[in-house]
Amino acid sequence: MKYAAIVIDHVKNPRNAGELPSANARSRVRSSADGDVLQLHMRIENGIVQEVRFKVYGCGAAIATGSILTEIVLGKTVEQLKSVTNEQISQILGGLPPQKIHCSVLAEQAVQSALEDYCKNAS
Repeated sequence: MKYAAIVIDHVKNPRNAGELPSANARSRVRSSADGDVLQLHMRIENGIVQEVRFKVYGCGAAIATGSILTEIVLGKTVEQLKSVTNEQISQILGGLPPQKIHCSVLAEQAVQSALEDYCKNAS
């Protein structure tokens, strides 16, 4: 399987890995394709993502998508988060192999689930 250099970089040097105790938007999603798990924690203040962390239990492509996802969402508004898509994530990563697209789908699901958590707790 051939990956773009950015994928390899994020696998070897994941950004924003770990947990975020002060998070007010959390999600944990599992891929039905292979069982990979992505956990996303965000701290949102005044409608803007101030901090974000992720944890992945899965393959290198899942690690890369979790890592790049944190860079994508940091500084974004809640409204902007609603438009994060797996296609966008895959494109930023230079295109994922077809058998690894489920990793970018997992990242999209993690953002949407964390948004649901945030909205539920904010009301």
